Amino acid sequence: MPLVRVGSEIELSYERAGSGPPLLLIMGMSGTFDHWDAGFLADLRRDFDVIVYDHRGVGSSSPLDGPPLTIARLAQDAAGLLDALEIDTAHVLGISMGGMVAQELALAHPERICTLALGCTYCGGEGSVLAGEEVMRKLAEGMASGERERAIRAAWEVNVSPGFAADERAYARFLEIGLRRAVPIEVVMAQMRAIAEHDTSARLPSIEPPTLVLHGTLDEMLPVQNGHMIAGLVPDSRLEIFDGVGHLFFWERPERSAELVRAHAAVVHA
Repeated sequence: MPLVRVGSEIELSYERAGSGPPLLLIMGMSGTFDHWDAGFLADLRRDFDVIVYDHRGVGSSSPLDGPPLTIARLAQDAAGLLDALEIDTAHVLGISMGGMVAQELALAHPERICTLALGCTYCGGEGSVLAGEEVMRKLAEGMASGERERAIRAAWEVNVSPGFAADERAYARFLEIGLRRAVPIEVVMAQMRAIAEHDTSARLPSIEPPTLVLHGTLDEMLPVQNGHMIAGLVPDSRLEIFDGVGHLFFWERPERSAELVRAHAAVVHA
């Protein structure tokens, strides 16, 4: 995959495909750009110049170095990627930790964002909720087992709804990506610490770009009340709830997810 120099510090691995206005997709914790559902990407690429990338520490991107990782630092990386690709403005979709990065990006560089979509994410502050103890214990046990497939299975089961978790064809795709593109545990832990410190709740009312909030009712990683909270704080935002869907809504409802992103992007031309 191509690498691009971002600022003076790092290189980021990315893919760019499709036709239309730029759409930057920002992945979440422990994810790679291959963790975007293939059907979801193919649908978006019919209408957008879609850019996906690996965060620092992930894949072929530069390793973690320097000060502790923060969400704001990852947002600087995202802005630097747009600079490096000579993109002045873009539509932005961030999911989970990537949604936190997208919040910081929108707050720091509102002029760079045409529309903002925040999926299955969290803003911090009073009223927000991270994954519960049972979910974290299941993930920790999977990682501590030393068995990569057990860890991936645990991640799968807490990231999708019970019904979708039983889809063995979907799981086979998730497993193949996890085995082929494993994210180092130390990077995941650094990302977890950055998430724990994230809090944009007091600043969200100043977000300027038109904002769409997407969340599944069965999200165990970042419960759905986070979506309601963000939508209540961002002025004039639109909230779309996926009933019976888990954290990875774009895996469970790829066509509907792409349709919503496409329709939201059209608001700037209305």
